[in-house]
Amino acid sequence: MHAVALLATYNEERFIRASIEHLREQGVGVYLIDNCSEDRTVEIAEEYVGRGVVGIETLPRDGEFSLRRQLERKEQLALDFAADWLIHLDADEMHLPAPGSGTLAQALAEVDRHGFNAVNFLELTFIPTRESPDHDHPHFERTLRTYYPFLPAFPHRLNAWKQTGVPVELVSKGHRLRFEGLRMCPESFLMKHYLFLSVPHAVEKFVGRRYDPAELQAGWHGWRAELSEEDIVLPSASELRVSRSDDDLDPSKPREEHHLAEVLARRAGAAS
Repeated sequence: MHAVALLATYNEERFIRASIEHLREQGVGVYLIDNCSEDRTVEIAEEYVGRGVVGIETLPRDGEFSLRRQLERKEQLALDFAADWLIHLDADEMHLPAPGSGTLAQALAEVDRHGFNAVNFLELTFIPTRESPDHDHPHFERTLRTYYPFLPAFPHRLNAWKQTGVPVELVSKGHRLRFEGLRMCPESFLMKHYLFLSVPHAVEKFVGRRYDPAELQAGWHGWRAELSEEDIVLPSASELRVSRSDDDLDPSKPREEHHLAEVLARRAGAAS
């Protein structure tokens, strides 16, 4: 069973090696859509061509972040991509198989055998804490163990699907794909989302980013587009859960808002 991740990137040298290595271990190939990175993202990905990375292309950036253009390109690729299953993901996300089902590729094959053609993932958001604020290094997976489950609506991350030859719609902010004849597996898998690795990383990632005005007008990007440097306040470790391994991840009782969105809301309430 041949599974491929469609991975869009922009300046993701922090994550790209770990992302590709993880997907290789899970039996999933990577097709990289690079949005004109100015760091070593593509250089690192090129090391894996023929041994995990099945292709690399460049998507013009035009001076702004356009999620819509990235998703449209993935929709185009998905029409005739030579794979049994495809996964839409970002470099800061680690998708996991169902417990006891082997690799992610093997788990998707099992889903396929049971007649389902799409899989949802439950998000576990990993962020630093006041007690341990800096994980901006190549071994972030070992040191950043604090997280919270995040589920604003279900399904929230319906991101893996069987290649059936019918058009797939991702342009709904990419969280829930749609296509004719969709049969979602009743068991959700898990996904680790490393939202940011330190306060300076969060500032670099969110503050001052130029977004597509049409996407902002449509309500995309939410709190990410509103953050200032002063808004990036870390939680205490006591507010989060701690994972020692992927085997003890707990998606129960999820939050409906991200931590930084809650910080923004509290500050807006205090100012009103």
